[in-house]
Amino acid sequence: MPQPGGRAGQNVLNVTGSITMTSAAAFQDAVNAAKAPRLIIDMTEVPSIDSMAIGALVRVFVACNKTGRKLALVGLNHRVQNTRRITGVEALFDTYATVREAEAGLG
Repeated sequence: MPQPGGRAGQNVLNVTGSITMTSAAAFQDAVNAAKAPRLIIDMTEVPSIDSMAIGALVRVFVACNKTGRKLALVGLNHRVQNTRRITGVEALFDTYATVREAEAGLG
């Protein structure tokens, strides 16, 4: 479940484990529970993602974009970054190395 961020109006969602066909729905539900104007998804503990995860991330991006919310991804390892690049979605997301950097970047 999302937690309040270090600044007002921010939620941080800490994701652990791979996001795959079997976990993408739970990931989407957790993201949908976050209602703050700025959402930070901490993926530091996510070793890999599959096409279902890419679809879920794109849906999150679209939903945030439609409602004027800001979105940031944090802690992407090499494997996750490659999957985003190969699928052509890397330009959609603001990415940061740490939650603290994302909190400052989103304001």
